[in-house]
Amino acid sequence: MRMEDGGKAVRYECTRCGACCRWAGDVCVETDEIREISRFLDMDEQVFIDTCCRLRANRRGLSIRDAEDGACMMLTKDGCRINPVKPRQCRDFPNKWNFPGWRDLCRAREVGEEREA
Repeated sequence: MRMEDGGKAVRYECTRCGACCRWAGDVCVETDEIREISRFLDMDEQVFIDTCCRLRANRRGLSIRDAEDGACMMLTKDGCRINPVKPRQCRDFPNKWNFPGWRDLCRAREVGEEREA
């Protein structure tokens, strides 16, 4: 839930523009996500880890590797190669986490007020 000016909670919908896939930083993947992504890509889990992951900067887990241009290696000209099984970190942005200035970089559109669960 994100609070906007005026104190109301606002929900956003991804437009799949790929902007967030081009930002520097770790795209963390957990064990269950590695299993799901490798299955989706029809790859052995260890092959996926060896070819598509790297040790995170904090050395406490794995992250999806960057492409040569710094974007996520799963980003193609057609969008996210693993969109149906993308990592939690990707699914949760910007509704569950974001950072100062994210609106200047992201094209997510406001879809209304967040509802209480």
